Amino acid sequence: MAICLGSFMLLLDVTIVTVALPDMAADLQASFTSLQWVLDVYALVLAALLLGAGSLADIVGRRRAYVVGLALFALGSLACGLAPSAGVLITARGVQGIGGALMFATTTAMLNATYAGRDRGVAFGVWGAVNGAGSALGPLVGGLLTEHAGWRWIFLVNLPVSVLTVALTLAVCAETRRPGVRVDVPGILSFTVFAGSLTYALIRAGEDGWGAVSTVSFLVLAVVAIAVFLAVERRVEHPLLDLALFRSTSFAATIVAGLLLMAAAFAMLAYTSVWMQGVLGLTPIEAGLALLPMAACSFLVSAVAGRALQGISPRWTVGIGMVLIGVGSALQGLVRADSTAWILVPGLAVVGIGVGLAIPTLTAAAMSAAPPQLGGMVAGTLNTARQLGYALGVAVLGLVFRSAIAARVDDPALVGAAASGQAPRLPMVQEAVAAGLRDGYLVAGIAGILGGVLVLALVRPAVRRPEVAQPAAA
Repeated sequence: MAICLGSFMLLLDVTIVTVALPDMAADLQASFTSLQWVLDVYALVLAALLLGAGSLADIVGRRRAYVVGLALFALGSLACGLAPSAGVLITARGVQGIGGALMFATTTAMLNATYAGRDRGVAFGVWGAVNGAGSALGPLVGGLLTEHAGWRWIFLVNLPVSVLTVALTLAVCAETRRPGVRVDVPGILSFTVFAGSLTYALIRAGEDGWGAVSTVSFLVLAVVAIAVFLAVERRVEHPLLDLALFRSTSFAATIVAGLLLMAAAFAMLAYTSVWMQGVLGLTPIEAGLALLPMAACSFLVSAVAGRALQGISPRWTVGIGMVLIGVGSALQGLVRADSTAWILVPGLAVVGIGVGLAIPTLTAAAMSAAPPQLGGMVAGTLNTARQLGYALGVAVLGLVFRSAIAARVDDPALVGAAASGQAPRLPMVQEAVAAGLRDGYLVAGIAGILGGVLVLALVRPAVRRPEVAQPAAA
């Protein structure tokens, strides 16, 4: 329960802010760029530090790292809830991300050490269901808290949960370590610079254009940083990421699919919420309920598919799931200026079916393409790719969304207001925001279908290896 509570909370906070963005923008006088960073910085820090946090936890102890992560997460949540400005809110979200990385990196190892045999399978099943529920219920929980208590409570509610989780962890979880591990500090730093620079460049491109000095400078910095990261990982004794893994086309395709899945399925939800509240005039609760078909279909399909499709290769479940995500995103691109929220229901349902098929078997697909002794690294790499995919998806699709609005609205101030849900409900604004959604969902649809095609074409059935006595990596 201690591990599930922490996992639920940190994954809930990836999507809980989705329906609160218009209220945040109005209260803090935040720009569209600031709103993107409120979404992005949490997932970005989580992705950048996840692999390094796992190594650090192996050294200092998984339980200790988990408790420190909970404390940082609670501190960041308190700062978010009290933030007087968008800048403070963004910084506090980054602190949440640091805590989340320590928590996320230790959960599977703690479960693996706590349970054995059939109990371990049951524990991971419950943990997986809780993870899915956390991500899926974020918009609805965020809508309920925003409408009835105010947007600040989507963060402040984490405080009592964090205290309870710390107490449970200290009471029931044993300390475990893995001796002989070293932290790849140059790898962590270079990957963090790469991810942050690339995301910042994409967001600035929407504000200043591709030719702006800030955009070009950070794109160059991102290229240099990833080159340094690759050079470090080739030479360091204990790498964050063994680059030899990517010699397997199955592994490479699975990691790319994890990145594209999060971008295609979830990154447009924030801008959809802006349309629902800023153009259609829905309340935060109504916006959260309108997004519920995706969560419901995802939960139902994953629950059924877990048993019914056990003998099916992950190539088919992940590949077909990704294609469905792409098709569902394209269906949501049918929105027009006079559409209601009902236009999204078929597309959301199809995306939910795709997510329910793909996510439960994505880890199995990655694991089957790598040596068993690298299971922890493989799981960390896949989780990093998924969080980075969400962060980059928010940036790229935000650029597409804003560009479509700017092409139809002449006033720069009105462009920013329309993109953040603060503009008057004029026919021109309604058409511009609908066009932004159409373009964004088209790109998301292409990303989903591309990911599915890659998996279907490149992922091959796993070679059966002899059974070993030690437990498999979670």
